[in-house]
Amino acid sequence: MNKQLFFRFLGIAFIYTFGMIAIWACLNTWLSGSVWNGMTLSKSALTVEYCEFNNSEAFFHQSMNTYSNLAYFFFGILVFQIAQFDFRNKENNTQNKLEKFPLLSVLMSCCFIYLSFGSAFFHASLTYLGQRVDMNGTYSISIALLGIGWYHLLHKIEFSEIIKKLWFGVLILIIIAFLPLSLIISSSKLLPFMILLLLISIAIHYIQFRQEKSFILAILGFVLMFIAVKIRTLDVQKINCDPHSLYQGHAIWHLLTAMSSFCSYAFFRFSKIQPLQTKL
Repeated sequence: MNKQLFFRFLGIAFIYTFGMIAIWACLNTWLSGSVWNGMTLSKSALTVEYCEFNNSEAFFHQSMNTYSNLAYFFFGILVFQIAQFDFRNKENNTQNKLEKFPLLSVLMSCCFIYLSFGSAFFHASLTYLGQRVDMNGTYSISIALLGIGWYHLLHKIEFSEIIKKLWFGVLILIIIAFLPLSLIISSSKLLPFMILLLLISIAIHYIQFRQEKSFILAILGFVLMFIAVKIRTLDVQKINCDPHSLYQGHAIWHLLTAMSSFCSYAFFRFSKIQPLQTKL
C-alpha cells in the first residue's frame, strides 16, 4: 500500500468522523438527559470518578468525554478500509501475514467502532449498562490485538481459510465471554495483564523479523499507552482538574489509547517491504 492510498483512506476516515460529529451534536441538541431516566447509575457516576462535570440535564452528561470517543471511530473506519484493500489484493500479499488474513483487520475495525459507541454511551448516560459495554469494548480492542499478535507468533504455520474463520470466531466468543468475566476480575488487574501480553508478543515478533518491522511503531504504541495511563490517573485523582474546561484528562486518554492501539495494529499490518502490484 503506497502513501498516496493511505492518505486517501485517512481523508475518507476524517469525512466519516466529521459526519458523525454532526450527528452526535444534533442528538445532543435535540434530546435531553431525561432519555436516561430509569436506568441504573454506574458506580463511576456515584463516586464522581472523572473530572468532567456531570450535566444531568444534557443528553451527553459528559460532553468532552463523549465526543472524544470518536477517535476510536476514526481509526475503525481507517482500519476497515485497509481490510477492504487486503480482501481485494489478497493474492498479491505474500510478504505479510496480516495482509493475508483481512478478517482480523475487520475484527479490529469493528472493535474500534464498538468501543467508540460503547464508551460514548457510558459517558453520555453514566449508567451501569453503559459502563459494562464501555469496559467490554475496551477488552475487545485488547483481545483483537492479542489475536493478531498470537497469530503472528505462529508464523511457521500456514492457516487454511477454515482455520482463519475459526480463529476469527473464537476471538468473537472470547470478547462475548468477557462480559461476565469483567465482573469477576478487576480491570485494574486484567487489563494491564493483557497489555503486558501484547507487548511481549510485539517484542518477540520484532526480534524475529526486525528487518521487516518498524521499531518506531512498536515503541510508539507503548509510549502512548504509558502517557495515557498517567493522564487518566491524574484525571481520576482530580489533579489540575477543572470540571467545566474543554480540556479533560479522560478525553485525552481516549485519544491516546486510540492512537496507541492503531500503532500496535500498524506494527503487525505494515512491513518495510510492500508488494508492488495492488488493486485500488
